[in-house]
Amino acid sequence: MSKVTVFGAGAWGSTMAQVLSDAGNEVLLWGRSAEVIAEINSSHTNKNYLQEHILPESIMASTDLAEAFTFSNIYILAIPAQQLRSTLVEWKGQFSNDCTIVSTLKGIEISTQFRMTEVIEDVLGPHKVAIITGPNLADELVLRQPAGAVAAAPTIELAEQIRDLFRTPYYRVYTSIDVMGCELSGAIKSVIALAVGISIGMGFGENTQAMLITRGLNEVARLCAAHGSDPLSAAGLAGMGDLVASCGSPLSRNRTFGEALGRTGSMAMAREIVAKTVEGVASAGAVAEIAHRVGIEVPVIEAVGDIVSEQLTPEAAFQKLMEITTKAENFIR
Repeated sequence: MSKVTVFGAGAWGSTMAQVLSDAGNEVLLWGRSAEVIAEINSSHTNKNYLQEHILPESIMASTDLAEAFTFSNIYILAIPAQQLRSTLVEWKGQFSNDCTIVSTLKGIEISTQFRMTEVIEDVLGPHKVAIITGPNLADELVLRQPAGAVAAAPTIELAEQIRDLFRTPYYRVYTSIDVMGCELSGAIKSVIALAVGISIGMGFGENTQAMLITRGLNEVARLCAAHGSDPLSAAGLAGMGDLVASCGSPLSRNRTFGEALGRTGSMAMAREIVAKTVEGVASAGAVAEIAHRVGIEVPVIEAVGDIVSEQLTPEAAFQKLMEITTKAENFIR
C-alpha cells in the first residue's frame, strides 16, 4: 500500500482516486470546491461530475493544499492541461525533491508547444515524472468496466512502480519508456476525435469516419517518428487505443464538441452546448505548429485547426482536405 494524493476533483480526478483506492492505496483527493469536497467526504458522491455513482468510502478529500502535499510524496495531476503551468508556479514550493509526479493530462501547451511532462520539468526542474494514459473514458472506468492503460516513464523501474500503483482487476496497465510517443499520441488523438465529431455533425457516415481515424493515426505515427519516439506507441493503447475510444464514443468530450460544431458551424454555439473543457480545441493549433516545426504534413490536424480558429467553415475545411494530393498510403517520413 502507498499513500497517494490526487490533485483535481473533477470526473477524471475522482475516477483516478477510485482506481488508486481499489488498487489498495491510501488516497487523498484534493479539490478547490469546498462544496464538492464536502459532498465526497459526507456522501461519497460527486454528482456534478459522476451523477449518482458512489465512490469508495476510504477516499479522503480536502481543500487544504498543505495537507494534500504532506499526505504523501506521490502526486497524481488531474487538472486542465492549459492550467498546468500557472498551477505549478503557484504550488512550486510544495514539491519535495524526492517526490514522484504522475501526469494524467492529455494536451499540448498552447504558448510553448510543450508536452505536459515538459511543462512540469520546465517549472519544477528535474523530478521523477511519469504519465498514465490510454483509452480511459471516466464515465466507463468509474463503473469498473475493464480497461487498459500505459504507464510511461524515463526508466522501466519508475514505469513499473506506476503500473503497480494503478493496477486493479479491471484496470490493466502496461509499461513503456517512450514518454514522448505516448504523450504526443494522447494529445493528438483529441484533435482527430474533433475531426470525427465534426464529420458526424455534418451528416457524414462511417466511410468518412474511417478515413479520418485511419489517416489521423498515420499523422500521429509520423509525428512520433519525426521526434525520434517509437512509432509503435502510436499503434498501442496510448495511440490507436485512445483514438478509437475518443472517436467512437459519445462519452468523448472532443467528439461531442465536434458534433455540435459540425452541426451548427459555430464555435460559440458549440461552447454553449458542451460547456466543459475540450482539450482538442485548445491543442489543435499547437499540434499543427509542432508538425510544421519538424516538416510533417498533417492535413487532418490542420483542417481542425482552421475550423476551431474560425479561419474556415467546416464545409470549406473538408473541401480543402479532400483536394490535397495523395501519396503512398503508408508513407512515414
